[in-house]
Amino acid sequence: MTNYVQELRQFVGSKPLIVTGATVIVLNDNHELLFQHRSDTKEWGFPGGAMEPGESLEQTAARELLEETGLTAGSLEQIGVLSGAELYFTYPNGDEVYNVISLYLAQGVQGEETPDQLESIELAYFSLQRLPSIIDKRAEMIIRDYGKTIKERFGK
Repeated sequence: MTNYVQELRQFVGSKPLIVTGATVIVLNDNHELLFQHRSDTKEWGFPGGAMEPGESLEQTAARELLEETGLTAGSLEQIGVLSGAELYFTYPNGDEVYNVISLYLAQGVQGEETPDQLESIELAYFSLQRLPSIIDKRAEMIIRDYGKTIKERFGK
């Protein structure tokens, strides 16, 4: 979680916050999706996180991609925004959030995949036909709502 959100938590405790952020879909040459095995929930999800004050959503996506995976994108294409009651989430420490997620497809990805030692156990690619066994609810929603868009853009 970001410093900004951590600072807010000092005032509101674990009560629900509306947290705006970005999630990034990365595909390899085999049209497989990059998943992050999260250290806090032990679930697989997509790289992403909360916006910091003064950032644009695209800047948030680029920063989170680099921080959590070691990768940079030549370009980021916004393909949707997710919000609503379905995006309520309780972290293992009891902090509650309602996420507002701007979803991006990364193109021209470069760098060496290096999982963030604080937030990630590992990074791995999975096809839409062979997904990890324990996926977080937000990633399930993205696959459900945007899987067709991802397939269309990348031909599989």
